[in-house]
Amino acid sequence: MTLSEQELRELSARTLAHYDQNAEDFFVGTREHDVRQNISALLTQIQATAPLRILDVGCGPGRDLKTFTELGHVAVGLEGSARFAEMARSYSGCEVLHQDFLQLKLPENHFDGMFANASLFHIPSQSLPKILRQLHASLKPAGVLFSSNPRGNNQEGWNRERYGVYYDLATWREYMHTAGFIELGHYYRPPGLPLEQQAWLASVWRKPA
Repeated sequence: MTLSEQELRELSARTLAHYDQNAEDFFVGTREHDVRQNISALLTQIQATAPLRILDVGCGPGRDLKTFTELGHVAVGLEGSARFAEMARSYSGCEVLHQDFLQLKLPENHFDGMFANASLFHIPSQSLPKILRQLHASLKPAGVLFSSNPRGNNQEGWNRERYGVYYDLATWREYMHTAGFIELGHYYRPPGLPLEQQAWLASVWRKPA
């Protein structure tokens, strides 16, 4: 089923409203999450010289922006929730772009890396190819994108008040390859659990030089 532009706007607004309304609880619940494996997966693949310019795609209240800054990099947030964007600026001290994923305006050939941790799965599948091309264009040549999404069998729809798409590896690869990315690797999270209990698919991608 193809959604109209109006339906896409309403879908996005409903999801973002949920995050606005639950921002403080979300921050408390995720502030101590250990994502060092994911941050390392991105940074170790970037070939540019530090300090790196990193775009945190769907930065939420700013946990990972603060980490990238403490590691000596120049981190910029991208966030659709107005409340999250406000919190992220305050918590991290970083620049945060308040933009809906469906209406991106990003500079071209600008970022050394992008960190999309638990964010891209909120994009409706019909809009994903365009947005991936926009992210690709905003990376510098040889730049790297990390993504982590809850995995599934390509189901799409509402989970309470949040819209999501739950890709398997083959389908996610197809989207990323079509957008022009080269796969560097993938793994499942959390580490140390049987595969059936690893709910997250993490993958790392490079824009050709």
